[in-house]
Amino acid sequence: MSAAARLLFAVPPFPGAKPFEVVRPADAAAPASTVTPAVLIATLRAHGLGEAFWLPTSEADSASLAADDPRVLGRAIAGRPVTTTGEGRYTALSGFALGDPGGEAALERLVAQELLTGITYCSPFTGEPIDPLQLAAVLGDWRALIAANRPIAAAFGFARWKQDTVESLLWGGTPVPFHPARESLLAQLPPDSTVAVWKARISPTFLERLESGPWRLLEAEDGFIRSAGLGADCVPPLSIVLDDLGAHYDPAGPSRLEAMLAQHVFTEEEIDRARALREWIVREGVSKYGVGAARPLERPGGARRHLLVIGQVEDDRSVQFGGGPIKSNLDLLRQVRALEPDAFLIYRPHPDVEAGHRRGAIPPRIAHELCDAIDSKSSIGALIDMVDAVHVITSLAGFETLMRGKPVTTHGTPFFAGWGLTHDLAPVPARRGVTRTLDELVAATLLRYPRYLDPVTNLPCPAEVMVMRLLSGNRRRNGALVPLRKFFGWMKHAIQRLLDVR
Repeated sequence: MSAAARLLFAVPPFPGAKPFEVVRPADAAAPASTVTPAVLIATLRAHGLGEAFWLPTSEADSASLAADDPRVLGRAIAGRPVTTTGEGRYTALSGFALGDPGGEAALERLVAQELLTGITYCSPFTGEPIDPLQLAAVLGDWRALIAANRPIAAAFGFARWKQDTVESLLWGGTPVPFHPARESLLAQLPPDSTVAVWKARISPTFLERLESGPWRLLEAEDGFIRSAGLGADCVPPLSIVLDDLGAHYDPAGPSRLEAMLAQHVFTEEEIDRARALREWIVREGVSKYGVGAARPLERPGGARRHLLVIGQVEDDRSVQFGGGPIKSNLDLLRQVRALEPDAFLIYRPHPDVEAGHRRGAIPPRIAHELCDAIDSKSSIGALIDMVDAVHVITSLAGFETLMRGKPVTTHGTPFFAGWGLTHDLAPVPARRGVTRTLDELVAATLLRYPRYLDPVTNLPCPAEVMVMRLLSGNRRRNGALVPLRKFFGWMKHAIQRLLDVR
């Protein structure tokens, strides 16, 4: 087995990583690779590969290596000057210079021998055989992630039960330091460093100090496909978003997601991939907090127009910043009833509110004065499929509704408003100003913007791998903490119902 293949296609040592073996001896009956040396070299260079890209610093360009050292091949593939000592299998690359015809020809011969002969390349997520170009693309994604993380000097506001998951997504070759939000620690940060912050979990005073300081801030939030379970129950997220421009839920300022939707030119490959992911998610019933397709629901209101009204956590930052004039679930119900006096309204409480963890509960007797039914049990996907349209303040359920091809009315200004896909009742920033297709919205929101973690291998992964894990039942839980949180939620909810005067 080629030592060079193991070196050049090595999986970075992400915290707790348990990858499948990616380089194996080829089975005698396996067909020879159809990838040419020139294409493989070009692909590795395009992804910035060839050496251990996760190391904090590179070795000096002028350093000499023994002619049998596989790093010689890696340097030449990376396009770096090569100097060798002694005789060995890579002697022909001594004095290599990028673009030199003789050196490039020698490199192609060695790549054919070392990287394309007698080797089977496999997915680090599943162990299944894949094309070496596909494996190079995975490594390239990791290289870009690690390079983006390298400036992070500290992370504030990350709950302990999230850190085990998030640390791999923030890893920049060395562990990211998670700190309590104490102002005394800020003096230790280099002024040109980057700080990751979960703003909802730090005090206004500390946040003001951070925002007025010399650091570049990366605001962290849960991703849009998060887990099979509630964050309020301390089920750790399998995806996060990081944004250096601003929060995607705050229309007062730009965000990377908004800029991507306003400016990015999506490739045909991205659109095809987004369409396939969207169809898969809808077919299997994947939502932010759960998975599983549900049986179709009957329409309880007969021939009347059916509308689903989505409740939210009222002190959630997306409502506080993006809700516009609508700041409560009761206000939302009142406005929808005023707009649709003859419709059959179904109100869906937010699961964190229903579980007793967060603000936003409407006493049932008051809710029933405005809506025709309250449904907290049915699958959100089944409810969306059954109704004619959905009304939200800023809820992600509006995005899920768009993916299912149903009309959405936004009463606030969520990230998916203002692109020509929704009926928007609140003002939309002029920055958006372009029309996007549904699959362009999906490509930006689910493929390009978030970071995902594979709970089996503990590796950063594509969206499709994380969805596959959720569907197969592989997910993370805090064994003791989740039941305890659920218990207190049930107690709080029971007390609220007991005190409610019906």
